[in-house]
Amino acid sequence: MIYNFNLGIGWASSGVEYAQSYRAKILRKLNKPAKFIFTDMFPRDNLIDMTRNIGFEDDEVVWLYTFFTDFVPEPVTYELKDLEASIGDEEHTFEREGKIGRIIFGGSNNFFRVYFLNENEEKVHRVEMVSGGCLIRKDYFMSKRVFSEYYAPLDGKAHLYQRRFFNRDGSVAYEEAIDDDSVMYKFPDKLICSKEELIGYMTEKLNPTEDDIIIIDRATGQAQAILENSGEARIGVVIHADHFSEGATDEDNILWNNYYEYTFAMNKHVDFYITATEDQRKLLMEQFEKYMGVTPNVYTIPVGSLHELKKSTGDRRKHGFITASRLATEKHVDWLVAAVVEARKSVPDISLDIYGKGGSEEELKKQIEKLGAQDYIRLMGQQDLKDVYKNYEGYLSASTSEGFGLTLMEAIGSGLPIIGFDVRYGNQNFIDHGLNGYKLPYLVGMERARRQEKLVQAIIKLCNEDDIQAFSSHSYEKAKQYLTEEVELKWKKLVEMK
Repeated sequence: MIYNFNLGIGWASSGVEYAQSYRAKILRKLNKPAKFIFTDMFPRDNLIDMTRNIGFEDDEVVWLYTFFTDFVPEPVTYELKDLEASIGDEEHTFEREGKIGRIIFGGSNNFFRVYFLNENEEKVHRVEMVSGGCLIRKDYFMSKRVFSEYYAPLDGKAHLYQRRFFNRDGSVAYEEAIDDDSVMYKFPDKLICSKEELIGYMTEKLNPTEDDIIIIDRATGQAQAILENSGEARIGVVIHADHFSEGATDEDNILWNNYYEYTFAMNKHVDFYITATEDQRKLLMEQFEKYMGVTPNVYTIPVGSLHELKKSTGDRRKHGFITASRLATEKHVDWLVAAVVEARKSVPDISLDIYGKGGSEEELKKQIEKLGAQDYIRLMGQQDLKDVYKNYEGYLSASTSEGFGLTLMEAIGSGLPIIGFDVRYGNQNFIDHGLNGYKLPYLVGMERARRQEKLVQAIIKLCNEDDIQAFSSHSYEKAKQYLTEEVELKWKKLVEMK
């Protein structure tokens, strides 16, 4: 079995989750059984809905908190009628608006707030129970109640002090006592005094053997517990981002990215590291040798792959650009909006479609409206883009750090030229300057006007001067090394290595 450890997942997932999803598909094709373990708590959404959303199969998903019960992650099938049946004959009224309903009882401010899975069905994800105006309990459901949270008033707020996790027959599998940042887990035969220790207990219960592989995608708060309980399994660590701070590194010392610092320090217990690009592999090897005096096993395996090259079946949208990412501050999508608005003075029919969801969405919407660009810059939301890229002429990226860049790979797989900054590792990996796009100079603290000018000039040059067809052909040629069969061979070699 190949166990892959992560923390969380969301509707606007990061590249780590998408990388795992690609890996899951490849391991399926190789007939290598795999489990993807998520160790975060998911109070607002059902885990299996989010994992299905990006391509995991249900039986591949393991959740820390149901691992010790007889539940497995599954869709929500518990309905309002089931909840009402549990109330019995107690008199109540019901009202609903959208995804939220209320079951109201007699007395002073006593009600259940019901959170439905969506606006159109009666499937219930969670219920908040309020008595005398105070939150006292939350119940969470899949096919039945999975766990409950218990609250008490403290300093005028609802204070979470306990969780109970249930088996399908309603019996308590284990309990979690909570005191601010401190937790304790009570099992019938065992007390566990931290979440990290709980993760270690789960790892031990997996009973890993020399035939198993454990891959750590996110190490924070769990790597030590995993390593200490991994038995004879081979251990791998995937590097999903830049692994060090360049500004804090000199000839004598290096400052590792704190996401990887522990697993780098424990290199003698790690059988292999995986980087997504060859440039990062070479740099990491040089740094291990220079600063730590060791030569670990580091392999280059792209975190994604292309099932096929996507050819345009009709005319691409002339001077139409696409960008796709989480809408987060560090992706700098606002820079692209400003650049396209400026470039429109020289390219009157330019357009930009922005795909993705995230915390910056509202600010981007306001920016687009303020600039009066609603007619040619659009927020497109989260979509499956595999057949979308080929409708555009070019791809824009303003990110200043990409460990790989799945959307960059998908863009060249649809023959798109790319304009982005000359930063590690994605842009440097996917853009051949002047052949399939432009790598623009970038330094931390670079004057905004200079940075923006370079971006605008590159967009105008690509639209008005360059041979788009030649750039597109180069992108297609470059994309061939990321075809699934090529990446499969790399994974096959690694997982079958003894």
